[in-house]
Amino acid sequence: MINVIVASHGPLASALLESATLVYGELPFVFPVTLSETAGIDGFRNDFASTLAKAQRNADGVLVLCDMQSGTPWNVASHHAFSPATMPPMAVLAGVNLPMLLQTDDIHALTDVHAAAAQLLALTQPTLVIAAPVSLTQSDDF
Repeated sequence: MINVIVASHGPLASALLESATLVYGELPFVFPVTLSETAGIDGFRNDFASTLAKAQRNADGVLVLCDMQSGTPWNVASHHAFSPATMPPMAVLAGVNLPMLLQTDDIHALTDVHAAAAQLLALTQPTLVIAAPVSLTQSDDF
């Protein structure tokens, strides 16, 4: 079983989880953690460690979905992911969005966190699209 942490600058992580719950229903294996201006980086490190401890319970792996690469959430998550002391294993992805979060239900039952990360990325990439106009006339041909 793969548990998921959504980590972001500001309230994005909590807002994404709230939106996902509205669209899909409860995702009890997803845990948000946010970097706030008042808590700062040290507060985020502590909050992340606490959230990670919750996500690690009864999990085969923990997948962290960050808002962007190289920011504090990414750096803190990567520090844990690459530590030999971190168990179960972790993987970190950047670019979290609502479709990605909704599709975590498809990878939750997996046991290999790195395979889960790759599968989630593959599931999410087709959801990134540019809007294009459609023909206003419909053909009568079927």
